[in-house]
Amino acid sequence: MWSGIGTVSEATDQVTAERDAEFGTPGAISAVARRLFMTGPRLLRSLQHYRPFICPFEEMIGHVPTGSSVLDVGCGGGLWLGLLWASGRIRRGVGFDSSSKAIELARHMSAPTRVSDGPEAGQLEFRCVPVEEPWPEGPFDVVSVIDVMHHVPRASQMEMIRLAATRLRAGGVLIYKDMCTRPVWRATANRVHDLVLARQWIRYAPVAQVERWAGEQGLKLVHSRDVQRLWYGHELRVFVKMSRTGMGELDREALRS
Repeated sequence: MWSGIGTVSEATDQVTAERDAEFGTPGAISAVARRLFMTGPRLLRSLQHYRPFICPFEEMIGHVPTGSSVLDVGCGGGLWLGLLWASGRIRRGVGFDSSSKAIELARHMSAPTRVSDGPEAGQLEFRCVPVEEPWPEGPFDVVSVIDVMHHVPRASQMEMIRLAATRLRAGGVLIYKDMCTRPVWRATANRVHDLVLARQWIRYAPVAQVERWAGEQGLKLVHSRDVQRLWYGHELRVFVKMSRTGMGELDREALRS
């Protein structure tokens, strides 16, 4: 029997550890973002470069199982999918947003990194989808809804969770993150941020309500964490879509992450 199997396994583990370390801190992730966004409007690129110091991407990346297909709802400039591609975790990513300027920036980022040179070719696709039009069809292994819900009218927030669930395959993972509603001073800081950058008065969805909506769609809460970053507060929830036979392989990997 060939004795090199253990050596190959150890080398693979080392590469994985090194890859994960590259995405373990805001500063490290910001460096990756700088490599991803080297073209496009300067201001929009800078927002992507510095966003990791505000948004806890390092808390979310580990919940995406390796080899996943990912649908990113309200993808903005595409930073999240770009990070997942650069980390080697995904084989395909589809992001959509109603902002044509954001999608243009995302396409600037994705063009030079659309296909990897490994056997698991990572592909990124970004679509401009007006609010009233249907979402891209699934199913996907992972659906992410990151800093989107507070931009959605309250009457449509429950429908957002329902649509996310319909795009997930059985055993798939929903990653939900939004800004906190408490304490008031952090919530106020979040509101000011969006008034300045998005020129929009945001509408919070209480995270307990989001958990109930997810449960009604057959999604099981497997991870709950509140994160403080500077004066911003974040509520991270990870769900899995249960199947009749219980958890699938993607569920188990998400729980181990």
